[in-house]
Amino acid sequence: MTDAHAAPGPRIVPSVLPADFSRFGEACVELEKAGVDRLQFDVMDGRFVPNLTFGSDVIASLRSWVDLPFEAHLMIEEPDLLAPGFVRAGCELIIIHAEATRHLHRSLGVIREAGGKAAVAINPGTPVEAVASVLDLVDLVLVMTVNPGFGGQAYLASMEPKIARMRELIDASGRAIDLEVDGGIGPATIAGASAAGADVFIAGTALFRDPLGLEHAVSDLRRRATEARS
Repeated sequence: MTDAHAAPGPRIVPSVLPADFSRFGEACVELEKAGVDRLQFDVMDGRFVPNLTFGSDVIASLRSWVDLPFEAHLMIEEPDLLAPGFVRAGCELIIIHAEATRHLHRSLGVIREAGGKAAVAINPGTPVEAVASVLDLVDLVLVMTVNPGFGGQAYLASMEPKIARMRELIDASGRAIDLEVDGGIGPATIAGASAAGADVFIAGTALFRDPLGLEHAVSDLRRRATEARS
């Protein structure tokens, strides 16, 4: 990997959860045209989080619609059992929760052995130290800025010191690990997350509800994140 300080600019990654599932393919195409960097699929099992969404077969059916990279955010228990299937479905990056597996090191290894890039997420109540010992296995760390399970929640600004601490740990590792934030990201909140050290921003509701359209929403978020870094 390259030096951590050579990271690209802010990346805007939509959660497809707010999309109209009856026209899922078209929604992915529209997001690609709007200039997003990749697509995130929120996979929920009704156990680790209250909601239930979709599985790898749905994602596989969308793979031919766009050229964008896919990432799967697995909000599921026992991710070892299902993670390889999401790699086969076309997700190059698989995010699992530190809280969802008894053996985090092994679970990340399962993803890598399946040919995917491994990533780890931590909930608001989980300290960054929970993932400090697996940074050699991951390409991305996701700091949740809401409690997972539902879209449209309010951003927890109290997570910004945690984002900053995670950035310190990543920089100290010397590895080019992305730092992603997810939850309540929009025009009013992205600057705080960016200034704290995040470089990948998951946005859902804010993108789909922008009255000026998706392209404006993406460029506006990217501009705000970039300005907050300077």
